[in-house]
Formats: sequence, structure tokens, C-alpha cells
Amino acid sequence: MIVIGLVLAVGGVWLIALGGSLYYLPAGIGLTVSGCLLLGRRPEGAFLYLAVFLATLIWAWWEVGTNGWALVPRLIGPAVLLVLTIAVSPTLVPYRPARATVFAVASICLLLLATAMFIAPHLGTAQAAATPGSRADMSMTDPSTLKAGADWPAYGGSFSARRYSPLNQINRDNVGALRRAWDLHTGDLPIQATKGTYGAENTPIKVADLLYVCTPKDIVIAVDPVTGKQRWRFDPQVADASIPYTAACRGVSYFAVPNADASKPCATRIIEGTLDARIIAIDAKTGERCQEFGHGGEVDTTIGIGEHDPGMYSITSAPTIVRGVIVTGHQVLDGQKRDAPSGVIQGYDATTGEIKWAWDMVKPDAPAVPPTGQTYTRGTPNMWTTASGDEQLGLVYLPLGISAVDYWSGSRSDREKEFGTSLVAIDVATGKVAWHFQTVHNDVWDYDLGSQASLVDFPTDHGNVPALVLPSKRGDIFVLDRKTGQPLVGVEERPVPQGGVEPQLRAKTQPFSLYHTLAKPDLQEKDMWGMSPIDQMICRIEFKQASYKGIFTPPTENPHYIEYPGYNGGSDWGGVAIDPTRGLIIANYNDMPNYNRLVPREEANRLGWAPRDQARGRIGGAEGAGDPQAGAPYAINVNAGWRLPGTGLLCKQPPYGGIRAIDLKSGKTLWDRPLGEARTNGPFGIPSMLPITIGTPNNGGAVITAGGLIFIAAATDNLIRAIDLETGKTLWTDKLPAGGQATPMVYEANGRQYLVIMAGGHHFMETPIGDELIAYALPR
Repeated sequence: MIVIGLVLAVGGVWLIALGGSLYYLPAGIGLTVSGCLLLGRRPEGAFLYLAVFLATLIWAWWEVGTNGWALVPRLIGPAVLLVLTIAVSPTLVPYRPARATVFAVASICLLLLATAMFIAPHLGTAQAAATPGSRADMSMTDPSTLKAGADWPAYGGSFSARRYSPLNQINRDNVGALRRAWDLHTGDLPIQATKGTYGAENTPIKVADLLYVCTPKDIVIAVDPVTGKQRWRFDPQVADASIPYTAACRGVSYFAVPNADASKPCATRIIEGTLDARIIAIDAKTGERCQEFGHGGEVDTTIGIGEHDPGMYSITSAPTIVRGVIVTGHQVLDGQKRDAPSGVIQGYDATTGEIKWAWDMVKPDAPAVPPTGQTYTRGTPNMWTTASGDEQLGLVYLPLGISAVDYWSGSRSDREKEFGTSLVAIDVATGKVAWHFQTVHNDVWDYDLGSQASLVDFPTDHGNVPALVLPSKRGDIFVLDRKTGQPLVGVEERPVPQGGVEPQLRAKTQPFSLYHTLAKPDLQEKDMWGMSPIDQMICRIEFKQASYKGIFTPPTENPHYIEYPGYNGGSDWGGVAIDPTRGLIIANYNDMPNYNRLVPREEANRLGWAPRDQARGRIGGAEGAGDPQAGAPYAINVNAGWRLPGTGLLCKQPPYGGIRAIDLKSGKTLWDRPLGEARTNGPFGIPSMLPITIGTPNNGGAVITAGGLIFIAAATDNLIRAIDLETGKTLWTDKLPAGGQATPMVYEANGRQYLVIMAGGHHFMETPIGDELIAYALPR
């Protein structure tokens, strides 16, 4: 008590000096005095601590009410001390039974009151009541040539990216009987040299009688969809050095050559992009290279890129194919240097592999391949994620990131500022921009667009309009006319915080969607968390020391600054799922801040931060932790999720992630709940094993079925779930052998509906790494 009390008292003085909570100083003094009295076996020490505990209960109630998770650091530790005080009370001198009885009864009453405060909201943020009401049939046409049904022929179900299956054999009434039907080990596991880099992220596709999965190092395996047996295997022989921050293959694409003789080789083909930036065409039936495609079945997308180290320039997402044109972007390794490879977007003939066009945003009229001695413009915003496409309009929709050197904008060109963090519609016939819509002006927060835009027919007073639903990392969801890019629901330019290291370059306003946002209210000091009152106090001190003015707080050198949501906030590469008949959007999301600091170049050099050559591997930490940003005046140090040193717990109170149902027409929330249990989370990296819903960080998306179900893994608890679409209640779970940081898919084979998930784990999410593809079905 004395030690804890002294720590709280000293920290409490510091916090008061920063303008923070007044609780910790008197609580620390009370603990210290109580401890001294108990050390002398004085009964007054027990009663004084009882008073401190009562005051703590009142303060906790005043600050957070009955929010169970918020009460954890406020009451658990003090309650343990109270129990210990009760245990030693018989040894206090003089021992008086009547006084001891009063103390014990009062203590038990306070402990019961504290327990009731926890139990009242069922230990967590209460789920909003589901009010689905009655929605008219909103059946939508899918402009893709490949559509989800018995098959799942594209990464998002189709290139419309709705992640919806019309299958209903598995439904609310029978999902509890779902069992594993088969599993397949891909054999692609990290070796010593690649530990800490694997993150499967794969969603298989299924066409006709084969299922196709790709592994972190781009091995493509064709699988019998009924038995799970391997039919063929293709290994592109990607070198370990080509692994970027994450070894991931999110998906492959399927293409049927128009008017081709089905008996001929490569009449149907699998198109994949690789970590070493090749596009390879494989015969869908045999797994052999399509020799007439490019050179020996592949094209080198680095031609015209210029100098690039292995791993700096990769393809991690499934290419999008519209009107026979393969459209691909690249993952350019974040945070390394301003003179990074270009973010050019390229279009290739899906039959021959010939390059048809290349969109270099700074030189949009330049030839598809730069003349000898020239390169595409370096350091421009890239598309590392997956595009969606409209076959009827001939448009492909590109979710773009930001220029190389994410957190400093001093050398960006006007064109980079114009297109960064935008959705860009490209005409696949010409490679020219049809329109673009920007979600962040001059982005220095790494709010790049990670989600596919989903194609819908959006209901308006004048009938359905071909539209796009565009989620974002910052949480806002935008609804755009997919022909013109004009918002169909209001977008408002609002003033945002100013200042930081480049005050003259900060946008005065930013666009905010009036349709829907996944973002939560701005952080407050009372939102800080931890394992104990000391942890929470430290987080409060860090909060009060940091620069924080709400969303879009400008980057600063000193002090640290808080970015909330962080770069893994809102909706990331998993995207959203849309039920086109019920008119529902299902969005899983993250709700975590980052605690950042711009590091002056001299300091970064002194620390030895250097581009690419495994610098992060030596420094440790997540993406952005010690990124050099060479060529800029500042490096960046990102504390992703804002972890507390020592315990590793997050400074913001739970939940850290959730899942929400949104009415498509109105944008109103129907239900919202935390996603993920606390079983694998705990202080010092020790799993708590508690099957209590906390709302964990999550990566990967959801799938909706006509059976009224949502299937999702994504969370760090290694569970896959079936959730009732109407109520948000979990109806079925299964424990995966590794992390489920991937989006499931659904298909039918031999009259049986299957659910498939890649349980490959993820280094960034700190889930177990595996190589298992798992299929579920109802018992025969």
C-alpha cells in the first residue's frame, strides 16, 4: 500500500500540474497513510482504506457510471487490496470483535456494490437494440460478368465487392449444427528468416468444380470443393527478400478468354500478382503457365519503375478484370523514403499480357511504358488494396493511398495532393480518369483507402441510382454516383485543427459524410485504461502531455500527438458486406488511437533508422514504429494502438473493435456490438482465457448470406462466428487453429453449402500463424 500510494501521489501531482484528474493525489496519500498505519498494526489503517475505497467507488461512478470495462482499472486493484485488508484485520491491535465485525460488514457491502456496478451492463458496452423494421425488397442488379451464387468467382464475391451469397441452406435455425467438412494444409509456413512477417489475409475463389487459394508467398493451390483434396499446385518461387512488411496474398482472379475453345489450354485462367511484382497467368484446369501470356506466362510490372529494393514494390491484392483488362496497383513499402517507386496503375490485356495503358497521375498523357532512361513518377500515391469494377460502364474504381512519406507533405506535387486518399474511376479502354472523389485533403495521417468500394443500386426518391458505398479508415462511409462520382448523400467540409510542423500546408477543412460514420466521439482523459490505477494514471499523463484536438490533429515533433482513429481504424482491407435484398450494410471496424511523434532527421540518423534493409526488424514494433522517411526532415515513430510499455495493454478503454448493421437507404445504425472475446488478450502478452466479449482489434471482412447470417472471423480471439443479421446475436462459433485475419467465402458443391476460412494468422495482429484452409458444412 505504501509503495502504490507513493507512486499514485507523485503521479497525481504530475497529472494535476497537467490539468488532469484530481483523484490520484488524495488517493495516493490515503493509501500511503493507510499502509503506514497497517504496518504498525493500527486498526485505523483498515478504516482509512475503507474510506479510500468508498471514495474510489463514488469517483468511478461519477466518471464512467456502470461501464464495466472502464471500471476495471479503477476498481479491480483497489478491491484486491480491500480483500487483503479484511484478511489481515484480525491481527490488528487492539483486536475488538465488534469493531472488526463492523469493518468486515462494511467492506463486504462495498465489494458487493462494486460487483453490481460491473454486472449492471453485463461487463461491457451494451449492444444497441436491433430495430430492423420492415424494409422493401431492394434486389439489385450486379454489373459483373462473374456473380456469386453456387460459385464465389472473385475476391469480393464478384467485382462489385458486395460479399453477399444468395445461398440459404445454412440459416438461423440450423447454423448451430455447422461442422468441419474438410481442411487442407497449404504447407506455406514461415521459416526463421521470415518469422514476424506472415499474414495470410486470403479469401479463396470458387469457379465450377475447383476452389483456388493463394498462400502468403503466392503459391496457388487448386482444391476439390467437396473433399478438400489438392488437384494441382503452382509455386512462382518468390524469394524471401521480396516480402514487404507482410507476406500476404489476399486473392487471385479468374478470367475466361472470350470465344475460346474450352478444350484448349488456358481457355480459363487464374491471374495472380506476386510479392516480386509479377502478374502470372495459370491454366485454371491444370495449373500450367499460359505460355502465350506475356513472356512464358508472366509479365514484369516493374518495367519503367526504376530503382527499387526487393520488397519495396509488391502486389498483395487480387487484380481486378474489367472488359478483358487486368488492372493492378502495387504495395509500395510505407515510411521508407520519399524517392520510393511510383504508385502507377497499370492495365494489361488478360489474354495476351500486353500492357494497354499505365496511369501515372503526374504524367497522365505519357506512354504506357516510359522512354528509355525515364521512369514513372516516383513516390506518388499507390493502390495496395483491391479495386472494384463495373463491366457495363467499363470503369474500374481505385482506392488510392498517399504519397511516399506518409506523415510529411512538404514535397508533394499538386497532382499528388489532388489524387491522394481518393477513389479514382478509370476508363479501362483508355486508362484515363473518368472522375475522382477525395476523402482526405493532403493526408498526413495515413488514412489511405484500404477498402474496396462496393457497387449497389442506391434507393433515392427518384428511383435506384447506380452507386458506390465507400468505407474509409477514418470511419466515414460515403455514397457516390458511380457514373459521375458525385455524392448521393451530403458531404460537408468542416473546419479541422491547425498547426503542427507544416501549418501552412494543413487543409483548413476536411470532408465529412452526412450519411454514416463508424468513428466514435473524440477521446477524453476518462477514456484512458490499463490493468491497474497506476497504468491508467500513466496513460492519463501521456494523454494530457500529447497534442490532441480531435480528429485530424496535425502531426507534431514535440510533444507527441494522438491520431484517433489510428491508421488501422474504421474500415480497412476487409471492407464492408452488403445485403442487396434486405438493404443492409454490415461493417466491422477498429476503434483504436495511435500515439505518434515526428522525429527530427538528426535524431533519426543518430538512432540508425535507415530505409528498407530490415531496419524495422531491428527496431521492432508495428508498421510506422521507427520508419525513417528518408528524404524528409522528419522520421516517424508510431505507437500503433497506443500500447503502454511493460504490460502491453492499450491505453484506450475497450471496446477496440466492433461490428455494425446499417440501413442502406437511411444510413441509420440498426445494431452495433463489440466484436471479439478477451480469451487471447491479457497483460504482458499472457492470454486471460476469459470468454467475455471485449471488442478486440480485427482485420478481415464479413460475408452475408440469404440465410440471414453474417460469417466473420477477423478478431484476435481466433474464433469464427455466425451472427444473426437482424439482431446481431452470435448463433455459432468455432475455434480456429490459427488467427482468422481473412474474409470467409461461401459456395455450393454437389448440392451442399460450404463456408470456408483461411486460418493463417497475422504477425501485426499477434495471432498464431498457421497454414490451414477450413471448410464447414451441415451434416449430411
